[in-house]
Amino acid sequence: MEFQTRCVHVGVDKDPAYLSATTPIYPTSTFRWDDLENNRGFDYTRSGNPTRSALEENIASLEGGIDCRATSTGMSAITATTYLFEKGDHIIAGKDIYGGTYRLFADILAHQHLEFSFVDMLDLDALRAAVRPETKGIWIETPSNPLLHVTDMAAVCQVAGEAGAITIADNTFCSPYLQRPFEHGVDVVMHSTTKYLNGHSDVVGGCVVTRHEQHAERIGYITNALGLACSPFDAWLVLRGIKTLGPRMEAHQRAAQAVAEMLEAHAGVTKVFYPGLPGDPGHEVASRQQDGFGAMLSFEVDGGREAVDRVLARTSLFQLAESLGGVESLISYPETMSHASMDEPARRAAGITGGLLRVSCGIEHPDDLCADLADALA
Repeated sequence: MEFQTRCVHVGVDKDPAYLSATTPIYPTSTFRWDDLENNRGFDYTRSGNPTRSALEENIASLEGGIDCRATSTGMSAITATTYLFEKGDHIIAGKDIYGGTYRLFADILAHQHLEFSFVDMLDLDALRAAVRPETKGIWIETPSNPLLHVTDMAAVCQVAGEAGAITIADNTFCSPYLQRPFEHGVDVVMHSTTKYLNGHSDVVGGCVVTRHEQHAERIGYITNALGLACSPFDAWLVLRGIKTLGPRMEAHQRAAQAVAEMLEAHAGVTKVFYPGLPGDPGHEVASRQQDGFGAMLSFEVDGGREAVDRVLARTSLFQLAESLGGVESLISYPETMSHASMDEPARRAAGITGGLLRVSCGIEHPDDLCADLADALA
């Protein structure tokens, strides 16, 4: 079954009572038992719910995993994956990852029971140098947020294998339509389903997909024990969004490519970060491991914060807002928004400057988006 057909059908055609064409929402906290020995497969919605199970089956199919657990947020999905490790374990992550992930790792978990190193994931020698005897995990975010650096997943998985570590990939920016990390050797995949999987900016959620039984069992136990699962209604919203994932991603990408090319040629822009540009450092790797270049891009404006303020005041189609992956185009300022939780030295080490803007291209017509940004930069 082809990808887009799976988006529409896997897991969702399950209404034996009335044969509904869409997945029913089961907004119940609990389920009746037939007797003390038997129930219908569900007992309490924190532990399992038919609507959420439909979403989990669907995403597992799209990623090529054996199991998926849908969570309340992307951060709860990341949190769940950290329970694959034990006290004293060491995890390596990129120095330019999402600010919320960095905060969880550096400000919370590093003060509790895990140890972290943040390196340039494009430098395999630096990655190998960071490996220690207690290294048990490597966190991959590709393309990275917000600089769109493309990590060679197969190469990183080879380093992880040599170290006896597992790999976890955040696949939010690409979605399984464009990239499936399991195909490159990754052990665990997570998403913020808030973004492209849902695609309509009307829900927050996350998921963890596994391909090994021991990881599936552990993640299932943790999401239940910690109460990390998403609600039935939120699951339904994500499932509804996934049905149009393929067509949406194609429209997103067309817009992003056009916007990136316009920005690259604009005199007021000093740098564009988008792997779809032939001159981008990640273009070759992205061409190998992705089925497209995605719809996220960042650019630096000439003039720093003052120029940033002018651009943001003049845009009309690009809404100034957090998040990404919706049908509407968004623009954000990582310095004070998505990466505000990183201190200034960490932001600078990651390459995040005061003139950097991040763009999530929606599905509007590319000509309109290019004109809007060009006018804002004039």
